[in-house]
Amino acid sequence: MLRWKTILFFLSSLFPVFFSKNVSLYSVISPTYGVNESVRVKEEEEEACGDPTMYEKFWRQTGNAAELVIPGSQTMSYFSDVTNLCWFLEPKFAAEIRRLHRLVGNAIAGPDRYIIVGTGSSQLFQAALFALSTSPEVFGHGGGGRPLPVVSSVPYYSSYPAATDLLQSGLFRWAGDARSLKEGDKPYIEVVCSPSNPDGLLKTASVSSNSGKVIHDLAYYWPQYTAITSPADHDLMLFTASKCTGHAGMRLGWAIVKNREVAKRMMKFIEVSTIGVSKDSQLRAAKILKTVSDQYELEAAEDFTKLFHFARKTMRDRWQTLRLVIAASDAFSLPVFQPQYCNFMKENTLPFPAFAWLKCEQDIDDCESFLRQKHKILTRGGKHFGADAKHVRISMLDRVETFDMFIERLSAIDL
Repeated sequence: MLRWKTILFFLSSLFPVFFSKNVSLYSVISPTYGVNESVRVKEEEEEACGDPTMYEKFWRQTGNAAELVIPGSQTMSYFSDVTNLCWFLEPKFAAEIRRLHRLVGNAIAGPDRYIIVGTGSSQLFQAALFALSTSPEVFGHGGGGRPLPVVSSVPYYSSYPAATDLLQSGLFRWAGDARSLKEGDKPYIEVVCSPSNPDGLLKTASVSSNSGKVIHDLAYYWPQYTAITSPADHDLMLFTASKCTGHAGMRLGWAIVKNREVAKRMMKFIEVSTIGVSKDSQLRAAKILKTVSDQYELEAAEDFTKLFHFARKTMRDRWQTLRLVIAASDAFSLPVFQPQYCNFMKENTLPFPAFAWLKCEQDIDDCESFLRQKHKILTRGGKHFGADAKHVRISMLDRVETFDMFIERLSAIDL
């Protein structure tokens, strides 16, 4: 018993959120729901990650198709390809990235574009801020000696402010809503997340000025979430494995960059901060992306073996269920979407965003507190996204057990 108490004490010091007074050890490891509600509250409050565990079902049914064995003698060097500008980018991973974008048609990723790999798109976001804020054009416009404002239109992704100001850099600072920025000849950086996290709407840059730089966060521009209307061809685009295939734990993202000098500065940021990116993760990601593409190139493959078809059907079913519940109540509302033709799916389709941007109607002023305290529904409040407290973000990507529980509890609300 003493030994177990010592082990629990050690674990509680490392992971205090899992061993708080409100959380029992059994509930944390419960096989029914995987993650205890109290833990989920902490995760939403502290990280708001939107864990894409919905995809577990798909990858379980693929069997060993995406399995990979890495010998102990492999991936030992820092270097992947010394002939490439991004010397820590695994060639197999780069090839599968270009292949997947060519297959889906959601981004131009040809050989004339530079691919920079990062530890998730979070690291790439900071690398992009560094690269753009240190560009010669910025200093030519008088950007030296003061931090550049970084803006995004409301509602913006809740992690942008924290990621921008984490190191209190003298190069850039978070400045809030892009619509509040006065247009002029002063340099700035605008972040465009499209489809938007949290509301799922397609967005374009809000500020029109030749002195600005734009980062396009396209984490959700995949056919399970929205119609693929044309290949994106922006100067700097960010993608992530977590929302494409569901493998958030691999911690991998990639940037597609037009300008060589911008790509070099992004690469330098990652080189200095982490001396590259895990080669093991890249090789696994290459295998996973290859599995996805292979299934679409097999003419006899069933839809349930195709990632984007599986995920799109799951998202469509969940959104239909949620809208039926909302339609039966006067307490809530959701954004209204219009169908568009998807070049990948070859049909008209509505968006099925990864998150529901729910609004509490009537006299409910704090939607997050109302749902959590009175109905045990965990959300992320609108204030984190620059919006009002009547809005909340709800993940649509959780395991089926958690989603069904959410629908059950939402349906039971009677005002």
